[in-house]
Amino acid sequence: MHRIAVVTGSSSGIGRATATRLLEAGFTVIGLARHHDKYEISHDHYYPRTADFSDIEKLDKIAADISKDYPKISVLVCNAGFGDFRHLENFSYKQIQEFLNVNLVAHIVLCRHMVSGMKKLGQGDIVIVGSEAALIGKRKATLYSAAKFGMRGFAQSLRDEVGSSGLRVCLINPGMVRSAFFNDLDFEPGDSSENAIEPEDIAKVIVETVGARRGTVIDEINLSPASKVIHFKNRKP
Repeated sequence: MHRIAVVTGSSSGIGRATATRLLEAGFTVIGLARHHDKYEISHDHYYPRTADFSDIEKLDKIAADISKDYPKISVLVCNAGFGDFRHLENFSYKQIQEFLNVNLVAHIVLCRHMVSGMKKLGQGDIVIVGSEAALIGKRKATLYSAAKFGMRGFAQSLRDEVGSSGLRVCLINPGMVRSAFFNDLDFEPGDSSENAIEPEDIAKVIVETVGARRGTVIDEINLSPASKVIHFKNRKP
């Protein structure tokens, strides 16, 4: 069966690499991102949709429209998000709300819409890109870990809820990935190829996961760079 996938954050990094891999594997891909100018690959089976994940009300309507336009969606890759690593008291309540909307609530809303269609098909794969921050909390990662711990609990519960309907839910927890995620942060992975995971590494795992034999459920995958080195951009050598 020709499969249709929705990929969030498809304009760069993990999302872009995943969308590209899925297209190469013969999928039709609906890509959700705030800006699509970064995605320069032209493909007959790629359909970009503009979505602001901080605006839950509009996202809910977009998700409903996509489900109506593409009733046979069988793959959802929840990847979109951003990082902001500061002490908790440095966030306003509006910043807290926006952060959790983008990194947690938006994905729950998308899953809510996609699950219904997948149940009607009798099969589906939901892949959630979490983080190593879902495994252990650290200072200055209060909001990020809160969102990722939330996604981990959501994935575990959703898996138990929809498994009998032929749906699979996989959570992938990567360490630092060399991508635009770090553009606006004051730190980044070290320069060595061993200091970071590449987006293509995760994309490959995602495509293999959704292509696994239907009788196999891959619950959770943890990925780490071979050597964890952090470079602080504003720190003088």
